[in-house]
Amino acid sequence: MARSPEDALKATLARVAPGTELRDGLERILRGRTGALIVLGFDRAVDAICSGGFDIGIDFSPTRLRELAKMDGAIVCDRDASNILRAAVQLVPDHTIETHESGTRHRTAERVAIQTGFPVISVSQSMRIIQLYVGGLRHVLEGSEPVMARANQALATLERYRARLDQVTNSLSALEIEAMVTVRDVAITLQRQEMVRRIAEEISQYVLELGVDGRLLSLQLEELTTGLGPGSEMILRDYADVHDGKLNVEEQVATLQNMSSSEMVDPSKIAAVMGIQPGQDSLEAVVQPRGYRLLSNIKSVPPAVSNRLVDHFGGLQNLMAANIDDLMTVDGIGEQRARTVREGLSRIAETSLLDRFM
Repeated sequence: MARSPEDALKATLARVAPGTELRDGLERILRGRTGALIVLGFDRAVDAICSGGFDIGIDFSPTRLRELAKMDGAIVCDRDASNILRAAVQLVPDHTIETHESGTRHRTAERVAIQTGFPVISVSQSMRIIQLYVGGLRHVLEGSEPVMARANQALATLERYRARLDQVTNSLSALEIEAMVTVRDVAITLQRQEMVRRIAEEISQYVLELGVDGRLLSLQLEELTTGLGPGSEMILRDYADVHDGKLNVEEQVATLQNMSSSEMVDPSKIAAVMGIQPGQDSLEAVVQPRGYRLLSNIKSVPPAVSNRLVDHFGGLQNLMAANIDDLMTVDGIGEQRARTVREGLSRIAETSLLDRFM
């Protein structure tokens, strides 16, 4: 399966991160005040747009990249930048490919990236910046200090949002036990889940960009995202409207993740993702969970068993009221597993209510 441009960009950022030989070579080119055009990949499409130059076929090293960049023309490496294949090459991409760049080197880089599908690196001699072109995406490669500053700011934001997510998640659990959940409660929990996911994803990209300089940041991110528990998928499985007898959870999760920032702050827009039509007091309507989310918190209960339990009892309140004998009537549930489910739900209920009223 072909990767999306965003995934390809992340992979390229990892290749040019501080601590890699390729990044060392690019830094040497910048310090030497020369420009460069580097293609990371070679196939028939690249060969077709190459004119002149000469074949090299040598192992990659930062020093070799720096010396070859002194010559006019582009440098072609293999996909992993472990070998330098050609140098002093003139690239002649399709001139009809639209580009928003103005400089000759940058226009060529963008067109080659779009035409071939391989990442292209452009080092500007005059502006002293490194730019990555991956598909139709353009990314300016910065030094570690400005990236780290933005990462630390995002990390502080993630810490605040994680604390708020824990609060609303615990509150939702208590309200589920008491059968007092409203659409607003669900929408706010989904909102916080998605915000935490987006901030964590942004920090993950900073970790990629920073390479060896981002090791501490990676540990902090892991600490803040550990134990997040069930994500938006489980909440939607609990509350989303059933359409034509099916739960289109994957589609709803994708819709939620593609919502703009302005849409995310509106609970009614999030409720619409759940299939709840906007109307007077629709956000204050009481809804009943199916029980998937709380069952997923019992680690020894596999998803297949959770599905059978929900199908049999039809909702969390009936599941909470069931005793061990009732649970054993479900196909594949023996006494030991029934006891595990009963004790697990009781423990979750007790913890949630204590957290709510303390």
